[in-house]
Amino acid sequence: MLEFFRISGLFVITALAEIVGCYLPWLVLTQEHSRWLLIPAALSLAAFAWLLTMHPGAAGRIYAAYGGVYVVIAMLWLWQVDGLTPTRWDLVGGAVSLVGMAIIAMQPGRSV
Repeated sequence: MLEFFRISGLFVITALAEIVGCYLPWLVLTQEHSRWLLIPAALSLAAFAWLLTMHPGAAGRIYAAYGGVYVVIAMLWLWQVDGLTPTRWDLVGGAVSLVGMAIIAMQPGRSV
């Protein structure tokens, strides 16, 4: 169970790196922020790719499980950064995603 929480924490950090790496170019392209933001965006996406390699197990299974955590972190981003309160549908979708992640990550005889 401790391993599950360690992997989940790594998924959270990985999701934040991916979201930041995508959010900064969005600011440049849609909000006319400085193009200099593309440098930390590229670094963040490189960190995202590197962080994915730190997860144990088969790549496809890791990506599938990671997706559930990503959905929830994106909903938190919606709330904390975009300033929009998630709807009950957002929350239910996030919960379903986490259940899917847990099923994939905690299957007997396999690690994520």
